[in-house]
Amino acid sequence: NIWGGTRLNREFGYPIEGDDIGECWGISAHPNGDGTVASGAYKGMKLSELWEKHPELFGDTGMDRFPLLVKIIDAKDDLSIQVHPDDAYAKAHENGSLGKTECWFILDCKENATLVVGHNAKTKEELEQMIHEGRWKEFIREIPIKPGDFIQIDPGTVHAIKGGTLLLETQQSSDITYRVYDYDRLSNGKPDQLHIVQSI
Repeated sequence: NIWGGTRLNREFGYPIEGDDIGECWGISAHPNGDGTVASGAYKGMKLSELWEKHPELFGDTGMDRFPLLVKIIDAKDDLSIQVHPDDAYAKAHENGSLGKTECWFILDCKENATLVVGHNAKTKEELEQMIHEGRWKEFIREIPIKPGDFIQIDPGTVHAIKGGTLLLETQQSSDITYRVYDYDRLSNGKPDQLHIVQSI
């Protein structure tokens, strides 16, 4: 991707190709990246299958799917400014998907690093105006971070990981991201798709 780096290979030993891999889905039963049990009695079984066939291993939660997705994210460059839906919106508009509450544990970052968490609009009307007029520096709210910090990102929170940050992300098992702004960057010669209507 356009913002990933090489640390997943260099520091964690993941056998990845290229120099722009941004994330590892370390624990996942999501259809877009279903993990495989590496050893033990269930070696070779997909995590989704293990969840379905042996719910007792997970505490018999009664949930219809494995609820978490755990990632390591290596952001060499800034990620897009984005927002995620809650469960109710995702269920109604994203084919029954879970929403996405997530949290970040900062493993490493540059000195004086920041993350985008929240915005400065005081009303929905002002939010729409700032977005449509491209007043991004005025719109976003940045917070300082250091290794060891923990940040929770609730659904509906505008957020972005900044370049030079390595973090552990634990989130709901969802792959839904609504991009608000992507710095006018090109991916394969084209701008990334934005999701302004869904974001607002």
